[in-house]
Amino acid sequence: MVNPMRGEVEITLDGVAHVARLTLGALAELEAELGTGSLVEMAARFEEGNFSAGDLMAVILAGLRGAGWAGRRADLLAMDVAGGPVAAAQAAAQLLARAFVVPG
Repeated sequence: MVNPMRGEVEITLDGVAHVARLTLGALAELEAELGTGSLVEMAARFEEGNFSAGDLMAVILAGLRGAGWAGRRADLLAMDVAGGPVAAAQAAAQLLARAFVVPG
């Protein structure tokens, strides 16, 4: 079970539920992958709707790695995301939103 207060999101890949979470290390990896200069720039990119399917997969991959998943990008690209592109976009949005919300 995921803990939203820890920033966790559930993503089902090939029928198996996984936890994803954007830790500081995962966010640094994501910045590098997306070529953004800052967290603010990265967040703005998504808020403005200026993202690609590859960007979504980068967010999901960073979140999975942040929660301890040892898979590679190629592994993720070969997997089926339950709910398709819409669910992937929703999971990525939740990951980003939860990464920047102060628990309280």
